[in-house]
Amino acid sequence: MIGLPLSDRAPLRVAVMQPYFFPYAGYYRLLVAADLFLIFDCVQFIRRGRIHRCEVPGPTGSLEQLTLPLEPAPRSTLVRDMRLAVDARRRFDERLARLHWIAAGRGPCADRVREWLQAAPLDRQLLVDYLEFTLRETAELLGLTARIARSSTLALAPDLRGAERVMAAVRAVGGRHFVNAPGGVGLYDPAAFVAAGLALSFLAPYDGRFPYLLPALMQRPAAEIADDIVATTRLVAA
Repeated sequence: MIGLPLSDRAPLRVAVMQPYFFPYAGYYRLLVAADLFLIFDCVQFIRRGRIHRCEVPGPTGSLEQLTLPLEPAPRSTLVRDMRLAVDARRRFDERLARLHWIAAGRGPCADRVREWLQAAPLDRQLLVDYLEFTLRETAELLGLTARIARSSTLALAPDLRGAERVMAAVRAVGGRHFVNAPGGVGLYDPAAFVAAGLALSFLAPYDGRFPYLLPALMQRPAAEIADDIVATTRLVAA
C-alpha cells in the first residue's frame, strides 16, 4: 500500500481534480498524498485542456496529442455529460495504429495497458466513465490505494463556482485538508480555506522521470514508475 503516513487522528486529505486522459506521472502523486481522490466532473468541460488528450511521441519522434474522439456538444456541457463520438472506436484505433510503440511494448504492464486502449467499448460512451476506468486501472497497476469517487455524486449547490465549489466538495466528504496540484498555487487563496476550516497544501513541482506516462507504461515496469511517483510526492503548505 502506497501513501503518505497518517496518524489515527489526522484529518482526511482530499484531492479534487478534473480527470485527464493518461496525464503525466506527477498527476498520480495526488493519489499518494490524498486519502480520497475526487474526480471533478461537475464542472464545465475544457475543450483545449488535457481531459480528453495526452502528449505522446508521434511516428517521427516529435510530440503530438493523442486525442479521444468526442461527440459535438454545447460549450457549457459539464465533464460528466460529455460523450465519446458515435464512431470513436474506429477513429481512436486509427490514431493508435500510427504509434509503433503501442504495439512494440512488452511485458505484463504493456499488455494490460494495450488491452485498455484497444478493447474498451468507446462509441457513444460517457467520457468520464472511460477516464475513471483508466484512472482506477492505472492506480491499481501502480499500487496506489487512495479511494476514488466523483464530485457529481455529492449534490453540490449548482451556483457554487471556483474555490467555493472545491471547498464544498471537500467538506461534503468529511475532509479537512485539500491537496492540490502545483498548478493550483495561483488559483486558491489560503485565507479562504483557513476561514472555511480547511488546510491547504500543494504538491511540489514534478521533477521525476516520466513526464509522458502512457509511453512509460508501455516501456517500463510498473514498479519503476510507482517508485518515481512516490519519491517525488512532496507537499508544500500554502
